[in-house]
Amino acid sequence: MNGGQDLGGMHGFGPVAPEADEPRFHAPWERRVFGLAMAMGLTGTWNLDASRSAREALPPGEYLTSSYYAIWLKALESQLRAHGLATAEELSTGTVSVPAVPVKRVLQAEEVAPLFARGFPSDRPVPGPARFAAGARVRARMLNPAGHTRLPRYVRGHVGTVEAVHGGFVFPDTNARLAGEAPQWLYTVRFRGRDLWGEAAEADHAVSVNAFESYLEPADPEPMA
Repeated sequence: MNGGQDLGGMHGFGPVAPEADEPRFHAPWERRVFGLAMAMGLTGTWNLDASRSAREALPPGEYLTSSYYAIWLKALESQLRAHGLATAEELSTGTVSVPAVPVKRVLQAEEVAPLFARGFPSDRPVPGPARFAAGARVRARMLNPAGHTRLPRYVRGHVGTVEAVHGGFVFPDTNARLAGEAPQWLYTVRFRGRDLWGEAAEADHAVSVNAFESYLEPADPEPMA
């Protein structure tokens, strides 16, 4: 999705200022929002990519002026309303006013530690071989999807080189729409800074992007079969 969340390569936002010894949460409410978002995601009503998509769907002005976990909270509230799990009035008052809607699963406290220890792997088998090999020159396609995508705008239309072929993974674009995992080959593609930002960019700068196969096309003519 083209939106305020796609900040890579954009100017005017100042330098990134890392915070030394940054805590996981800056306030107790942030920890609670994170827990709520995880618990609701694990009900099976939506998935991780749908949550990302909900955060990206915030109006750009609201997204850019909200803190990280404020964005999580606003997206969670949006998903709860969209799936009929809470009304706007309930979210506003904090009081249940209609019968609860059943969900597929309720996360139990004793499940949390082992679940997070296992992680949430998204690698999947892919039918068919990878189209590109390490060293291949590829062009990021000019895509402007209305929904979720992991392809940054600033690389679209530019040529890079495949650095690594990672295997098959859940394709976020379809998964975010709850339209299936549709796994694809995932690559790391390296782009020269000057190819992205012109001759004013420093000569030795480069950017590596993880890109799914359908994001890419050959930069050079493919040999005849």
